[in-house]
Amino acid sequence: MNTTPSLDAIARPSGAFAMVAMDQRESLRAMFDAAGKGRPADDVLVDFKLAVARVVAPHASAFLIDRHYGFETVRQGDCLGAGTGLILAADELQQEDGGPVEETSLDRIVVDDTSIDGVAAIKLLIIWRRDDRRAERVRLAQDFIDTARGLGVLSVLEPVVRATQAELDAGTWDADAAIREAAGELSPLGASLYKAQVPRAGAGPVEELEEACRALGSAITGPWVVLSQGVEAANFLGAVTAACKGGASGFLAGRALWADVVGDDDLDESLRRVSVPRLEALCKVVDRYARPWREAGANS
Repeated sequence: MNTTPSLDAIARPSGAFAMVAMDQRESLRAMFDAAGKGRPADDVLVDFKLAVARVVAPHASAFLIDRHYGFETVRQGDCLGAGTGLILAADELQQEDGGPVEETSLDRIVVDDTSIDGVAAIKLLIIWRRDDRRAERVRLAQDFIDTARGLGVLSVLEPVVRATQAELDAGTWDADAAIREAAGELSPLGASLYKAQVPRAGAGPVEELEEACRALGSAITGPWVVLSQGVEAANFLGAVTAACKGGASGFLAGRALWADVVGDDDLDESLRRVSVPRLEALCKVVDRYARPWREAGANS
């Protein structure tokens, strides 16, 4: 029986999380296109991911990457350093070219055929909707958690809520309510770490944002972090602060750290100038305000 490490493997010494996400695939290709660089070849995506791993990840408590673009180089190399845990995305994405992820499943290549030597955790994205596949997604989440435990690695569960067409047509969609409902349904399943969207997209008056984060925290079982999807980069520091005051243990974020340097000619310099200071500022916030993961209880 494999022994799962504790969350210290992907946490800062404070017990908080300051993790960099670099598992984007077709969405990253679309970002290059939007930056005026055209649709990049695979080697361009690999080079970008490895630059983020080399320049930004050493300042993070963990680094998340997919198996497709650069994982083996990161796993076998020494760019992460001793203090940065490695997280591997274990989600297979259903995504139209240039569009959002519509559904996910467990990537059997990751869990059956990929060496996990050096991997501290695996991550699964789930698209959560109030539709007829809701129970199926709960089973998927449980299968993922059980699979991670069997592999002897931590599990990071990332639900992202989406409206059904009926909710949009009726004008009843409330994203924050859905985020809380998803948390109440999925976090008790026992993932090592729950990754949630920031309420109110990280915007609005500070007091209201903090209150919304506390409401979310009350719906979550176990330690949790926030992601940066849907949050303006300029708002992310405040969003993380509010989330941590609401009970979060930190963040696992990508776009808010590096999206605006996509396509830069001197990528390493741009990452050092833009992304590293952002991450360092966020590290100070989580060390000060985040709830250490042991105080939140461990699901591992």
